Amino acid sequence: MDYTQERVATLHDYGDADPAAPAGRAAVVVPMTDREYAGLATERVFSELERVGPAEVVVPLRAPAERVPDFRDWLADFDLDLTLLWCDGPRVEGLLADAGLTGARGKGRDVWLALGVAARQDFVVLHDADTDTYEARDVRKLLFPLADGFDFSKGYYARVENDRLYGRLFRLFYEPLLAALQDTHSHGVLDFLGSFRYALAGECGLTSETARGLRVQREWGLEVGTLGEAFRLAGLDGAAQVDLGRYEHDHRAVSGPTGLSEMSEGVGAALFRAVEDAGVDVAYDEVRERYREHADRFVRAYGADAAFNGFEYDAAGERDQTGTYADAVQPPGDDDRLPAWDDAPLDPDAVAAAARADVTATED
Repeated sequence: MDYTQERVATLHDYGDADPAAPAGRAAVVVPMTDREYAGLATERVFSELERVGPAEVVVPLRAPAERVPDFRDWLADFDLDLTLLWCDGPRVEGLLADAGLTGARGKGRDVWLALGVAARQDFVVLHDADTDTYEARDVRKLLFPLADGFDFSKGYYARVENDRLYGRLFRLFYEPLLAALQDTHSHGVLDFLGSFRYALAGECGLTSETARGLRVQREWGLEVGTLGEAFRLAGLDGAAQVDLGRYEHDHRAVSGPTGLSEMSEGVGAALFRAVEDAGVDVAYDEVRERYREHADRFVRAYGADAAFNGFEYDAAGERDQTGTYADAVQPPGDDDRLPAWDDAPLDPDAVAAAARADVTATED
């Protein structure tokens, strides 16, 4: 526990913080895929949301057509004003094609579709569906800064489970990479990005104006890309982070499809896109070399932290991971972000109507 402030306002939980917050003016976006159907963690999330009482819950769903009726029936059992936004339906796909917005499909694309619908409320909270430790007050914590005049709030937490440190992509890639950028470049965007205690957290809150102004990464890197946009839209004075305690959710392998190695490429691209957007001319070769140095320092520091607490820690394995992640230190490539809803050639009400029709059609 600490009470240290960062460059962005940092709201700590000193025990059982549960601030008053305008849940009745907020939409909660909970992206889901087929694998989350009726899972224990997901059941907990929606049961806790019943205690929150938001104005609306928007569930952007990526799943095959034959699974949609199961999701619809299961989610209907919760006492929530819930909008099921099936992102893979033919009518939704047709709208995207007509608007020239086809392309890579992933969590970011799903969230972007949901943000257009959710931003009809005053505030939007975004979080994942697979959190074993989720509590209703997490939503109120994320909403509180927005009601207090901030434009963006970000959750942070400890990734500690079963006497082990997790959050490897953050600890072993993002943190040392940002340190390398700060070594080699000086810019306010780096101060901003470095202020967030868990930059890869999926939990955040936005005013509707900020949500409509957000350009969104299509796949991996959604969370870092959102921070880059928060710098552009809210800045240091308009952003806050809130203590969500300790989070437990799914873990990924390093290699293989959807593994941490693949994710590091998306996270790296989103990070470099954010700093280049702000005007930083990245010296990639120098940053890559500095990253390796900082990664070794972080492995040593986290090893000491683990030993201090009597935790297991595989230092050699973590150093091997940093060698893999170094390959992701490269220019971000073409910008395929989805546009801000303020500028999109698409009406979010039309998306909601098309999604409703697509869901209904799966019943036939």
